[in-house]
Amino acid sequence: MPQPVHILHLHSSFSLGGKEARAVRLMNAFGDAARHTIVSGVPDELGARAAIGRHVRYEIAQVAPPLTGRPSVARYEALARFMRRFDLVLTYNWGAIDGVMARRVFPKGAPPLVHHEDGFNADEARGLKVERNVYRRIALGAAHALVVPSEVLEDIARRTWKQPASRVHRIANGIDTALYAQRPDARAIPGFVRNGKEVVIGVLAGLRAVKDLPLLVRACGGIAGRFRLVIVGEGPERDAILAAGHAMGIADRVVLPGFLAAPHRFVGAFDILALSSKSEQCPISVVEGMAAGLPIVSTPVGDVPRMVAAENAPFVAGGDEVLLRDALQALVTDADLRARVGAANRARARALFDEGTMVARYRGLYEDALGRPGALG
Repeated sequence: MPQPVHILHLHSSFSLGGKEARAVRLMNAFGDAARHTIVSGVPDELGARAAIGRHVRYEIAQVAPPLTGRPSVARYEALARFMRRFDLVLTYNWGAIDGVMARRVFPKGAPPLVHHEDGFNADEARGLKVERNVYRRIALGAAHALVVPSEVLEDIARRTWKQPASRVHRIANGIDTALYAQRPDARAIPGFVRNGKEVVIGVLAGLRAVKDLPLLVRACGGIAGRFRLVIVGEGPERDAILAAGHAMGIADRVVLPGFLAAPHRFVGAFDILALSSKSEQCPISVVEGMAAGLPIVSTPVGDVPRMVAAENAPFVAGGDEVLLRDALQALVTDADLRARVGAANRARARALFDEGTMVARYRGLYEDALGRPGALG
């Protein structure tokens, strides 16, 4: 029996966001064909490990060179030495780009490396930093491939980071769309029970500044009609969200249950899925809402305008609270409209964003990097 492929994952953090959720789904899909070592640049942010299947062999690296810090030959050499223990290295986002640079500076004996870019934090949401663009151009020459989930990022990779088309692979984020057709679990969201008289606006997001959730709260504060806003996630912006709710006089209608695993169990309890981010690419939460048959109200970030069904296009609004409010208002007051738009979104999610297609493409890319067809099952 062949030995499992030993994969090193270099993450800026391993809390359960979009990129981590996808990485875990791939780990689960590869099963016994791989074993995994995970490095988190923030050692105590490990929430994504709870989603790793029991059948998956993995470890959290306890001693690894730092992923960030001042550029230095010594740190690059330490990273390169560490990476040589593995068959394949997967790096994720700007927070792990030094792993790619280490391979560029010390290529001898290095395993193949695939880099993934999923989007930008608040410090680059309104414009990319020139020095980071230059650094990426230099480092990414050492990668076997660069994977991006969106057309927007694919264009940035080619035009701004000067990567050849043969190295850039666009693979849309996918989910098990069939799971989201199931009836939601009425007890899945602590502190929340549907009463049938309110329209439920749901959010799946880390409570971080780039998600701009206070903007969404302010938009909801202007809605006429009965509603509840349920924001599933955890993070440092919790107090700012609560403060916005108090300022708008809707604090009693804002529910913050924290992070919840297995969103297919509860997304169907929402009537609308909302997104107020300053920066996204191919957000999994939008795919999850679409698969559950929900209309999407969102700022026009990343590929969201291209992801949703044509019927949903009018509700991908500008990035201010008035436009978001107006989009929400139209859906809050019209149940038939919500049903029509949601049905169109569900059909589109099944056609374009199913997990099986995503897993097959990643498996093929990683096996190509390894030069071992069939190595990952």
